Amino acid sequence: MKHYAQHDVLIIGSGAAGLSLALRLADRARIALLTKAALPESATLYAQGGISVVLDKEDSLRSHIEDTLGAGAGLCDRKAVEYTVTRARECMGWLVDRGVDFTREAGPPGTKTAYHLTREGGHSHRRVIHAADATGRAVETTLEGQVRAHPNIKIFEHYLAIDLIKERGGERRCLGAYALDLRGNGEVRAFGAAHVVLATGGAGKVYLYTSNPDIASGDGIAMAWRAGCRVANMEFIQFHPTCLYHPSAGSFLISEAVRGEGGRLLLPDGSRFMERFDPRGELAPRDIVARAIDYEMKRLGIECVYLDISHKPAAFIESHFPNIHRRCLELGHDMTREPIPVVPAAHYMCGGVMTDLHGRSDVPGLYAIGEIAHTGLHGANRMASNSLLECLVFAAAAAEDIERELGHHRAPTALPAWDESQVTDSDEEVVVSHNWDELRRFMWDYVGIVRTDKRLQRAHHRVELLKQEIDEYYGNFRITSDLIELRNLVLVAELIIRSARSRKESRGLHYNLDYPYLIEPPEPTVLIPSSGKCGK
Repeated sequence: MKHYAQHDVLIIGSGAAGLSLALRLADRARIALLTKAALPESATLYAQGGISVVLDKEDSLRSHIEDTLGAGAGLCDRKAVEYTVTRARECMGWLVDRGVDFTREAGPPGTKTAYHLTREGGHSHRRVIHAADATGRAVETTLEGQVRAHPNIKIFEHYLAIDLIKERGGERRCLGAYALDLRGNGEVRAFGAAHVVLATGGAGKVYLYTSNPDIASGDGIAMAWRAGCRVANMEFIQFHPTCLYHPSAGSFLISEAVRGEGGRLLLPDGSRFMERFDPRGELAPRDIVARAIDYEMKRLGIECVYLDISHKPAAFIESHFPNIHRRCLELGHDMTREPIPVVPAAHYMCGGVMTDLHGRSDVPGLYAIGEIAHTGLHGANRMASNSLLECLVFAAAAAEDIERELGHHRAPTALPAWDESQVTDSDEEVVVSHNWDELRRFMWDYVGIVRTDKRLQRAHHRVELLKQEIDEYYGNFRITSDLIELRNLVLVAELIIRSARSRKESRGLHYNLDYPYLIEPPEPTVLIPSSGKCGK
């Protein structure tokens, strides 16, 4: 097993959180940046809508804070919300200084007008800054170029992290991670660092239908849990209400900004329905919109509903949503002339690895930032466009904390070797593919938008059987990328199910037909790995 040169900071993940952290630290530290695919491949790359920030004179920090607390259905940590919102402008300024080209209001050629702000579900004002309808791509590609050019950042693409490495004594500090080389001969290599940061994103692939890229397999959450970190609020999975419904579309997202600019949700007969579920109609928070769509699909036995913005001028649609418009045309739908078919899909994890406001986890030397982390910002439901903001704010916070610690801790000079002496090559890869399909299907059927105790009990029984099978398989055969991801997804699924079973109410994104009421006061769900118990 090859040991790479030791680094000051090991960052696992290359979305907005990982890249911005690397750039903020690179002038003062040696950075190793691991990513399981090509560097830009991340959930950030596909983020369409934008980033929440108070810029309009009619808006206020207080309003942004209250909107976020409202969307979070009583479970947001007010300190985390205030911390994030009050640092939004600095982070936007940092991105602008880095060269991210956000969309501006129309004006005379050659003049710099104000930034164009859109409005999305849960927001009481226009406060979403964006780069047309591909904000994530603008952020990701801009930061990618600068990361590649920085001499203090060593990039390791196509490396899949397997597990974290901890001290065997002392304070049990995190020392680094094992990772599988996906492009070489399948060698496992150890990366050591004084500080380790998980920026691995969410776990959308635990569900059959998701808007997430293929890399979203919950790797960081699973590794952190196995290393001894608590997780919180794993039951709160956000289903984006509007993914394009098309057999060839995969997981193409129709941005919430389409509804923010006047898009209407329709049944097949052309009638609107959202007003029956919430006075805010199409601008209700995502949990309400997703449940409404799910209800109507099940009530009528239909495969999708429709999103219509064709009443707006074609030039308006083409200028505000150029990428969505182009992709829909490729698939035979002209959104300037007709409604487009949409369905909900798993989109975002509001829970995750518990951290403080510096991104620090329970394990010394280990940080978690971005979607993997539970900071308390999102509560029971994330408000639209607060996710990229969280990545940027907590990357900055973690950078400040790590910078203060530089020099106080050194990277390990030696790490335990990866042991493959007792394993063989598998001759039954079908076990992995079969279990992968079964897991994603029963999670969609039993732990989806609407839940019941019976569905959750069935899911718990199945995940326990799968977990036993996969643990046995993992212990006997040489690892592959599919096996590593499946092992992580099964563990994350178990954490989601356990959290959902413990919440005896319906709140935010967790809706259980057996407990349709609220329990006051609201409390987070916390799972503790050492005891295997669930606490509130």
